Amino acid sequence: MASLGIEAEQEPLLGDRTPGSREWDIIETEEHYKSRWISIRILYLTMFLSSVGFSIVIMSIWPYLQKIDQTADASFLGWVIASFSLGQMVASPIFGLWSNYRPRKEPLTVSIFISVAANCLYAYVHVPASHNKYYMLVARGLVGFGAGNVAVIRSYIAGATSLQERTSSMANTSACQALGFILGPVFQTCFALIGEKGMTWDTIKLQINMYTAPVLLGAFLGVLNIILILILLREHRVDDSGRQCKNVNFEEASTDEVQVPPGNIDQVAVVATNVLFFVVLFIFALFETIVTPLTMDMYAWTREQAVLYDGVILAALGVEAVIIFMGIKLLSKKIGERAILLGGLIIVWVGFFILLPWGNQFPKIQWEDLHNNSIPNTTFGEIIITLWKSPREDHNEGPTGCPTEQAWCFYTPMIHLAQFLTSAVLIGIGYPSCNVMSYTLYSKILGPKPQGVYMGWLTASGSAARILGPVFISQLYTSWGPRWAFSLVCGIVVLTILLLVAVYKRLIAFSVRHGRIQE
Repeated sequence: MASLGIEAEQEPLLGDRTPGSREWDIIETEEHYKSRWISIRILYLTMFLSSVGFSIVIMSIWPYLQKIDQTADASFLGWVIASFSLGQMVASPIFGLWSNYRPRKEPLTVSIFISVAANCLYAYVHVPASHNKYYMLVARGLVGFGAGNVAVIRSYIAGATSLQERTSSMANTSACQALGFILGPVFQTCFALIGEKGMTWDTIKLQINMYTAPVLLGAFLGVLNIILILILLREHRVDDSGRQCKNVNFEEASTDEVQVPPGNIDQVAVVATNVLFFVVLFIFALFETIVTPLTMDMYAWTREQAVLYDGVILAALGVEAVIIFMGIKLLSKKIGERAILLGGLIIVWVGFFILLPWGNQFPKIQWEDLHNNSIPNTTFGEIIITLWKSPREDHNEGPTGCPTEQAWCFYTPMIHLAQFLTSAVLIGIGYPSCNVMSYTLYSKILGPKPQGVYMGWLTASGSAARILGPVFISQLYTSWGPRWAFSLVCGIVVLTILLLVAVYKRLIAFSVRHGRIQE
């Protein structure tokens, strides 16, 4: 019997289906039920480790890149950061297609092995005599390629849950992903105690320091993850009612399995959901990017203060997201996924509207002709370079405030701290709501048919959003300032809301659309 703590996660679709009841025996045996949820929880762990793999080195990439290759500049840093999303964007449809025709163990094991190998490569990028920065570029790109298994994870969970279990399972998956992003930098901070020098294992030329220890931990956890998948993961697919479906992924056929029901997928709903998901991730990616430059310009924070305060703010938003993911599981049963998605977009719009500059108070101007601590005009890498600059590099922080190179600083009112914090809280509510509802609706639209390729394209659209969002906001913010930048973001959100309203009635489950289940 499932414990009280996981009843919501495992709540069946049809009435009181408890193990041993007649209705349970008709639809699913207790052994199958336990095996199915063990497999799903293994994939929760895989999602968590995948997001940790991205975030565990994110704060140390810039100083490590400077250490191993003096020719690396901020422009190249941009490519290193973007290579993760580029790798994931390329790999997601590939792994998704693979998972449609073969047991999911295969793409999952291969993808995690690629990530393990890439982490080991990252630990050795200091060894070559030259071109070290290109080895780091390849390593981060391969880690992203391995993270393409997110499509396999979500397609498996979508196919292994009934309609009523789907929202809770997708929320748990997103919560594990968010938790990984939160804890990754925490692990990095702990490893900072080792220091830059650390220790060296001369026999295999391995340096264990604050830069390499996190990826070595990631490689070790990846190996454990592979072992768990090989031992515990079983292939499961159920229809929208929870009945086991016959599918090519099954390692063993069963006479009790039912065929996947016929019917066409609503391609308009599929495309619309991909667009909605792209915009949701695009908006949050640009918000994450602009937080540090915005606060440094508006509140005259030093680099040290910005990294500390903004880090606390983003960590708090991560915790808020996990809470929202859990709350959504209850709320969706009362008002439905589409209403939550619409409400989330409206909340995001309100958040960015509040962020618009108002009033007659202007930010402090940085008059001195020093290097701009905000976003330079040139490259994507320089958008985020502030996050990696250590206060120890320059004990004299120099002048603070809005730099004179940005002409809008002279005529654009400042964004008050209360304004910014209120906006951050609202965006922190709206984004996770839209994120998990997009995945949930998408999986329900696709129905019980194999979802690997479709989930691959959805993951790829999210990766593209994470690449384009920072580029968009950096150029707009630097040239035109927060008023124009956030006004255009508000406009994009309004168009997205209109799109959702236009396709609202089409965003329904496959079985509902074909009349097999009532909504």
